[in-house]
Amino acid sequence: MKISLTEAQKSALELQHKSERDKRVADRIKAVLLNSEGWTQRQIAQALRIHETTVAEHLNDYLYLEGKLKPENGGSTSKLSFSETSELMAHLEDHTYTSTKDIIAYVATAYSITYTQQGMHDWLIKHGFSYKKPKESPAKADPVKQKQFIQKYEYLKRTTPSSQPILFMDSLHPTQATKVSYGWIKTGKNKLIASIASRTRINITGAINLTSMESIHQEYPTINAVSTIDFLKQVENYYPSAPKIHVFLDQSGYHRSEEVAEFIKTSRIVLHFLPAYSPNLNPIERLWKVMNERVRNNKVFQTAKQFKCTALGFFTDILPNIKEQLRSRINDNFNIINPGSSI
Repeated sequence: MKISLTEAQKSALELQHKSERDKRVADRIKAVLLNSEGWTQRQIAQALRIHETTVAEHLNDYLYLEGKLKPENGGSTSKLSFSETSELMAHLEDHTYTSTKDIIAYVATAYSITYTQQGMHDWLIKHGFSYKKPKESPAKADPVKQKQFIQKYEYLKRTTPSSQPILFMDSLHPTQATKVSYGWIKTGKNKLIASIASRTRINITGAINLTSMESIHQEYPTINAVSTIDFLKQVENYYPSAPKIHVFLDQSGYHRSEEVAEFIKTSRIVLHFLPAYSPNLNPIERLWKVMNERVRNNKVFQTAKQFKCTALGFFTDILPNIKEQLRSRINDNFNIINPGSSI
């Protein structure tokens, strides 16, 4: 007997195990998880220091009594069978419902089983679902091209000598307008933040080296082919002895302009373009997020000068002191965006 679990089921069981105070239930959870990972009943029994027949009972309860994990004096029941539960979980991972009423209607149609709203709410919580806002992703993102890009990038990283730095480049256009964001506020209280709707903005082009976590940045009146060429020259100056400098960037019109292409012919810069609609493949996007967290979120700037000094000060005064701490956030552990699916 082997129990097959979806990633959602495994995550829910692992989460439950962390908070479970009843050792009997914890043992049942471990037995189910270990079985799904290929352990035999004998191996599970030895690991949990229980009899092999007890392991079999635990697995049978979970498999044939719809995920039962509690002992007899606290047993659990469900209207859906194990296979129906697995099917419904897979369906909910592919389809996002905004109301339990809609899920109840689907279950009634698909399985001729009726749930109350509270009953469905409890079922969803039990099986690892929570009510939250989905993340947006570019609708035109191509997962195949993203995968191909990652493969080419990994090959370049493996075969490129250390004398040739690899950078990720992008431009940012922060505004002076108040950027209200989530924060810890005392329960039952409202916190008001003065809102300034100024359209004043600055244009920053930057690049980051993931190996050294060093960054280069420059402010420009506007971002275009001329500013792009100027920035690439600064990159060359930053690495005066590098025979080649690999720069990854998106396919903006000014990046692919004739002027930039002409400059590259006599430059040590080698441009590598990201797939279209794939900001997830540019780690510097995460640096912009850190900048917002540190100096923009919930901050009020009374003057354009104050805003500009604070934003640019992030790169000169803050980033050098925290760059090593950011390796876990700003890296090339890429996720592939598949529009309409979970990530």
